[in-house]
Amino acid sequence: MSAIIRANGEHAYGYTSITEMQGKNAEMQMDFGVLRLRKGESWTEEQELEKAYLLVYGEVKFEWEGREHTEERANCFDVPPTALHVSRGTQVKLTCQSEECEINVLRTENEREFPGKLYLPSDTPDEFRGAGTMHETSTRIVRTIFDYTNAPYGNLVLGEVIGFPGKWSSYPPHHHPQPEIYYYKNNPANGFGYAEVGDEVYKVHNNDTVCISAGMTHPQCTPPGYALWYLWAIRHLEGSPYKQPEYPVFVEEHRWVQGKDAPYWGDRYGEK
Repeated sequence: MSAIIRANGEHAYGYTSITEMQGKNAEMQMDFGVLRLRKGESWTEEQELEKAYLLVYGEVKFEWEGREHTEERANCFDVPPTALHVSRGTQVKLTCQSEECEINVLRTENEREFPGKLYLPSDTPDEFRGAGTMHETSTRIVRTIFDYTNAPYGNLVLGEVIGFPGKWSSYPPHHHPQPEIYYYKNNPANGFGYAEVGDEVYKVHNNDTVCISAGMTHPQCTPPGYALWYLWAIRHLEGSPYKQPEYPVFVEEHRWVQGKDAPYWGDRYGEK
């Protein structure tokens, strides 16, 4: 399996498949793809799978279970997310109302049925995780859209992270047995970041995807001048859902950095 899937620019209009449960990168146990539509174009699907649709940018009309809602997102950095989560067999129709739009699509197996829910920006406030620790070198924005706490019936966990310029995210190094997908946007778009997967480090660019296998550590690093947004999607395992306090598991030798008064080299030079 490939740990990194290079986009090499913008994804084509229509649906681009990146991971497939029965095909490429099957170890993720999730279908993941990028859907790009032009104004007036619609996309409909009805599969016997749990599904989630994350609006990355643009204005989209969501239709499901006899309901509809139109939401606009200028970009994924400044505006909190809108995402639709539905169970197997639910038909979903997405229609682009702006000049173009991008939606991230996730699917996985789940026999449970549940009412669909549209998560709006007000449902997912910014969490400044890491604030007040690590000399603010790992302060980042985390947006957890749904997980075991508010959607225990699902087999998916969905969220976003924004790494500030010159800082780390998904840190200290941690791991968990559930597979996870990271999908990236840079701001400005010509930027880059670094993604660790175990002992390998990858330079990630706009629209790249990283597949994180069971047990692999995966901290991220953002260079000065650039911000790094990434979708994160986790697949619960049978009998081992991704939930706290069991997961994530921090690498013990690096846990000390989280101490509020942990001494760092450089403190004597006034680097706070």
